[in-house]
Amino acid sequence: MAEKRKVEVFIAGCPVCQGVVNMVNELACPHCDITFYNLNENEGVEQAKAYGVSSVPSVAVNGALLECCKHRPITKEDLQAAGIGRPL
Repeated sequence: MAEKRKVEVFIAGCPVCQGVVNMVNELACPHCDITFYNLNENEGVEQAKAYGVSSVPSVAVNGALLECCKHRPITKEDLQAAGIGRPL
């Protein structure tokens, strides 16, 4: 099986988080292995700490937190620039 891009989405069940979930799902392709972690349900807490997640929603691709998640809201363009939706 071909290698996939690992996408991890950290959320808390809020309306803003749902918007990012929708964007990721819309852009996803067969080359994306997506995992959603709801931090309010204690999912992915250790991963979030390891990546330095300080706010939600946040997205990590291939083990690295996207720069946009550190400073501003996530956009569709940010996700596409990280390779979400593109073949490897």
